[in-house]
Amino acid sequence: MDQTLGFLRETLSNYTEQYTIGQRIYEKVTKGKFSSEGEFVRNLSTEEIDFLNKILPDEIQYAKDERDQKRAHELNEVYELLF
Repeated sequence: MDQTLGFLRETLSNYTEQYTIGQRIYEKVTKGKFSSEGEFVRNLSTEEIDFLNKILPDEIQYAKDERDQKRAHELNEVYELLF
C-alpha cells in the first residue's frame, strides 16, 4: 500500500464507528489495490470527497500540533487531490 494511503487509512480508523461513510472509505482504502493516492481519489464519490474535505484539515492540523510533519505532509497530499 502506498505510504500516503497508509496514513489516510490510519486516520480513517478514527471515523469508522460514528460515521458509516467513514467506514465505507476505510474499507475502500483497505481493500482497494490503488497504485497511488491519485488513483484512490479518482475512485471516490462526491459524498466521500465531501467527508474527507471536512475531516482532513483538522487531522492535518493535529499532526502539525504533534510535530508529525511526515503525517501532515502525507495527509495534505490527499487533501490537495480532492480539489
